[in-house]
Amino acid sequence: MIALAIQNATLAVVALLTGVALVAIALWLAGLISPRSFNPQKGEAYECGIPTRGESMAQFKVGYYLFAILFLMFDVETVFLYPWAVRVQELGTQGLLSIAVFFGILVLGLVYAWRKGALEWK
Repeated sequence: MIALAIQNATLAVVALLTGVALVAIALWLAGLISPRSFNPQKGEAYECGIPTRGESMAQFKVGYYLFAILFLMFDVETVFLYPWAVRVQELGTQGLLSIAVFFGILVLGLVYAWRKGALEWK
C-alpha cells in the first residue's frame, strides 16, 4: 500500500518536472530562433495602418463591463442548469428545492442589477 503511494507520488513528480522542462525548452528555443528587430516603430500603437493622433488609449464606460459580467453570470447559469435538467427525475424533491434556491439567488441578482440601472444602455 505504501509502495503504491510512493510510486504514484514519484510519477506525479516526474510528470510535473517533465512539464516544466518541456515549457522551459520551448521558451528557450523560441528565444533562440526568433527574429530580432529593434525598430522604434514597433513600439507605436497600430490602428489599421493609420498613424494615431493624440492618446491611443480609449476609456470605455463602466456600463459595458457591467453588462458583460451580467451576461456571463446568466450564461454560466445555463451551464449549471443542463446537468440538473438531465437528472431531474433522479434528484427528486431535494433537487427541485436546490434548483429553486439557485434560481431565487439569480433572480435576486437580476432584480438588484435592474434597480441599480445596470441593464439600461445609455
